[in-house]
Amino acid sequence: MSLRERKKLAAWRAIRTAALRLFEERGFEAVSVEEIAAAADVSRSTFFNYFASKEAVVFDQDPEQRNQWRAIMADRPADEALWDSLTAILIGFSEIFRDRVPMQRRLKERSPALAKSSWDVVDEQFLADLREWVTSRTAEGDPMPAALQLNLALAAHNTAYQTWGPDESFDDYIRRLKYCLRQAGTGIATLGPSSERN
Repeated sequence: MSLRERKKLAAWRAIRTAALRLFEERGFEAVSVEEIAAAADVSRSTFFNYFASKEAVVFDQDPEQRNQWRAIMADRPADEALWDSLTAILIGFSEIFRDRVPMQRRLKERSPALAKSSWDVVDEQFLADLREWVTSRTAEGDPMPAALQLNLALAAHNTAYQTWGPDESFDDYIRRLKYCLRQAGTGIATLGPSSERN
């Protein structure tokens, strides 16, 4: 990373840190962009150079996190069963956000504006990278089994998040995720080629 890129990342993180501290202290609606900028010692225009909105401060990923989940994907053995790889990747992806997701949930519970947010637990960029990774692991000519496994794994991931209780810890969420993936994967071992679907 160049010096310029390091400075940009430091500024991005400084703005987010200041914003999240203010949100936790006073609530999302009570904090203005101007107050965030002042707390981070930047101008209002600089804030919008890094974030499209106040909501983006809560939900945008750290620029370095993409490298983290890509490394998780790259580390899966080439001969590993796809379902086992997807399970490891989704658990690893969730662990990246161990500190961020509980905070996001707290803010959404206290903020009508954030509660209406369309933000999904699975980042769009992560999903695009995951689909590309699955494609690279899929034999030519029969993509249906791999697509089915990916969709089942994502459904398990979303179910774990949606049923995660407000009083439960992040470790409870991870346990739910492992359970959902295990249950969804029970039929994967007998999954045949799509030519057998009839």
